[in-house]
Amino acid sequence: MNIKQQLYNYCIEFIENRFQTIESTINEIQNALTTETKSTAGDKHETGRAMLQLEREKAGNQLSEVQKIKEALIRINTNKSSNTVSLGSVVYTSNLNYFIAISAGELRVDKEIFYAISPSTPIGQLLLGKMVGDSVMFRNQKFIIDNII
Repeated sequence: MNIKQQLYNYCIEFIENRFQTIESTINEIQNALTTETKSTAGDKHETGRAMLQLEREKAGNQLSEVQKIKEALIRINTNKSSNTVSLGSVVYTSNLNYFIAISAGELRVDKEIFYAISPSTPIGQLLLGKMVGDSVMFRNQKFIIDNII
């Protein structure tokens, strides 16, 4: 399995875990809403229900965001290679290595470390469209693109 496919698989796993965590939270909130019985303190009960409703709405928004991220990830073709940095590129630089996909943090393949970043992040924006040999200045650090897969 090539390095790009491995990084892609890590990102899929990352997003699936987030999706399952949020779905589990929504189910817990739903259960709390349906099992909560009205106490003698009516106002307290209504406040509790309102808080649960807000939590459910927040979790629903998170679920929607994760779904958007998942859709962006699905658009990546791991067999495609490009001379310029684009969505799905594995970028080796003189400083760090990046996988332009989703923000999933540090990923390890064999002994190499990569940072899975979204193209919309500040560093992602700087890298997009660059070619091997181009230099990039980020947070007062200059680095050179060594390779793009």
